[in-house]
Amino acid sequence: MSGTRLADGDICGPIQGLGGMGMTVFNLGSINADYVYQVPHLPAPGETLATTKMSRGLGGKGANMSVAAARAAAHVCHIGCLGPDGAWAAERLLEYGVDTRFITTQSDSTGHAIIAVDTSGENNILLYPGANHKNTQEAIGAALSQANAGDWLLMQNETNNQSYAAATAKTLGLSVGYAAAPFDAQAVQAVMGSLDLLILNAVEAEQLHQATGQSPAQLPVRDIIVTLGAEGCLWYGIEGQQQFEAIAVEPVDTTGAGDTFTGYVLAGLDRGMPMAQAISLGIKAAGLMVTRLGTADVIPDLKDLQDAQLI
Repeated sequence: MSGTRLADGDICGPIQGLGGMGMTVFNLGSINADYVYQVPHLPAPGETLATTKMSRGLGGKGANMSVAAARAAAHVCHIGCLGPDGAWAAERLLEYGVDTRFITTQSDSTGHAIIAVDTSGENNILLYPGANHKNTQEAIGAALSQANAGDWLLMQNETNNQSYAAATAKTLGLSVGYAAAPFDAQAVQAVMGSLDLLILNAVEAEQLHQATGQSPAQLPVRDIIVTLGAEGCLWYGIEGQQQFEAIAVEPVDTTGAGDTFTGYVLAGLDRGMPMAQAISLGIKAAGLMVTRLGTADVIPDLKDLQDAQLI
């Protein structure tokens, strides 16, 4: 049985248990309506700027990562909240292969983002969290009770009750991954003791260093990935540090590239890939993503990577 009817507190999607379906990524994540505006340059303070194009699509770091992981052939259960105006977003996630049974509706409106993208592909973003901050411990616990030891919990800093989710996941034997954006040092420190994987960019890594006095290599997390944009990324693991180069592309829109990378890395790990192989896959997917305009709706799948001769 499947469905997308969303009433307050209801869940959408199939209701059968998860047993026998293999490894699963549970993603406690945001779901947004992304309003993307193309502009000749990013606006300066006090500047009024005419846009050249506008579109609405599915976004939010959580939704982006769920779609990316699903398109990388992982089984993904999204845990999150929508407003009464968000049924279209749940339907879109289901269409893209994400298990939506643990998405609930709340009285607040669906989260949304206003994204300005300039001609070089750079962006700035205004974010309204809305229903994304209405996740209850009861709903999170009900979702994670369906997990098996060895599954993954993925989170970002666009939802509430992250510490509860991380602690519950560890108690149940899940691995826990955290993408530290939007960055808040206290939010990272609150979940760090439960983390197996931390993903952050170079600016966030430096901010965390300032807050904790610890470099990425010194943090008490098994695996840490520091993304470097066009320079690729650094992986800090138990065997030391390894650098991965980005692929050379002509960027159109960098929005969602980091989320695509994270989703692909988690999907690779969930499928049993070594970390280095999962990172390489994520870099290729992110590289292809920046050649496209949009967010969740245009995240590449494995066939796209094959067609581009990246895998």
